Amino acid sequence: MNNGTGTESTPGSYRSILKSTSLVGGASVLNILIGMVRTKIVAMLLGTTGVGLMGMYIQIIGLIQNISGMGLRTSGVRQIAEAVSTGDENRIACTVTTLRRTVWFTGGLGMLAMIIFCAPLSWISFNSNAYILPIAILGSTILLSAITSGQDCILQGTRKVADIAKISVIGAINGTLICIPCFYLWGIQGIVASLILSAAATLATSWWFARRMPVKSIAVSWQASLTEARQLLTVGFGFMGAGLVTIVSSYLIRVLILRRFGLDNVGIYQSAFALSGLLVGFVLAAMGTDYYPRLTAVANNNASMHRMVNEQTEISILLSLPCLAAMMVFAPLLIRYFYSESFMPAVPILRWCILGVLGRVISWPLAFVILAKGKSRLFFITELLAATVHTTALYYFTSIWGLIGAGIAFMVQYIFYTMLMLFVMRRLIGTTWNSYTSTWILFLVGIMIFLMLSCSVNFNPTFLWILNISVLGVVTVICINQLLRRSRFKINTLFAMTNI
Repeated sequence: MNNGTGTESTPGSYRSILKSTSLVGGASVLNILIGMVRTKIVAMLLGTTGVGLMGMYIQIIGLIQNISGMGLRTSGVRQIAEAVSTGDENRIACTVTTLRRTVWFTGGLGMLAMIIFCAPLSWISFNSNAYILPIAILGSTILLSAITSGQDCILQGTRKVADIAKISVIGAINGTLICIPCFYLWGIQGIVASLILSAAATLATSWWFARRMPVKSIAVSWQASLTEARQLLTVGFGFMGAGLVTIVSSYLIRVLILRRFGLDNVGIYQSAFALSGLLVGFVLAAMGTDYYPRLTAVANNNASMHRMVNEQTEISILLSLPCLAAMMVFAPLLIRYFYSESFMPAVPILRWCILGVLGRVISWPLAFVILAKGKSRLFFITELLAATVHTTALYYFTSIWGLIGAGIAFMVQYIFYTMLMLFVMRRLIGTTWNSYTSTWILFLVGIMIFLMLSCSVNFNPTFLWILNISVLGVVTVICINQLLRRSRFKINTLFAMTNI
């Protein structure tokens, strides 16, 4: 198929995208099954208050982690992908060694910052000094996660998709085996221990896979590392700012919900937000795992970038639409069985968040172009604008519609973000979606709006269930058929690719 740029899309290119996405997807299916068990038990043992408290701890860790990480997670992948594309083993070894040294330094700074600022973080987050000690202890997770991030960058930059998929599954299993006894023995008090032990287990797993990477053993002087580190940090600072904006916005949103509605409702919002991206998480994860390094390798060829953006968007839609439709239809069952009856007020919030995730699916392939081109300042500006819209919308919408307004605000953010990315793409590479991709996006949006309206009306529940399930079935068949036609895979080959 010609995409309008003179560059042909081939079944091979679609197969490559589908294969990497399927590997991550296979891991995600296992993660979902493991997560169902973990989430249900956590909800039963901790209740809405415990889920809300755990969410707040994770937000605090993410905030400090983003600042101390200095954008190395993004710039590290980019630098390693660039080094690998040259085929120069010495350059690859120098970049890997420098990255490993740098993450130890940044992780140590983050741990110290968490300890030093534990008191103000406790007061700002909870309006109480009761959480000073837990926050200080959680500082150790910053160092552990920083080192893990360095290992992940190496695997991601070299496109070791299968290893990354295995790590995610092992991490899910470890997280479950660790958190359940912690919560059973100590209840809410076990949250801190579970987060630290999970971070340590994840580090051990990533180290096991990263150590097998065939990186040439050379002596890299500290002077050479400093030079390479400057390049990493120069690009990374802009990405750090963008990540910081996102984390701060997410943190402020939860603080606002806590102050306005209480810790129980933070748990309600957290449950809806977490579930909304669950079934399509493998598509979004695959973009960072495989699509980003591939896009970086052709960052100077706008025609190739345009082709890859459209291919990734098409595959993402075909894989995501059945998942998003299923979540919209079965939202009440998902909340009930993933959490418990006390979380049922999250159902309408979840449905609005699902529409927001729809925006993620179609906008992220565009956003990765900014990362691939190393436009860190531009990326910071776009993330700042999106976060401002999200936080402002949530502030006003929750005052009008209560907690449901938080879900509506999430959707509004991604409507704005998608339009913003289209404008930026036009400026960066001179073009956006081709006509085929645009048609599929309209189909995706139309189906999801129809299901949202259908699920929201109070009219003959039996008829609506039959109608919605019928639409879901037709959509699933269409998407599978198109996936097979675009990639020319046989159905048994498609399932075989998920074997990790």
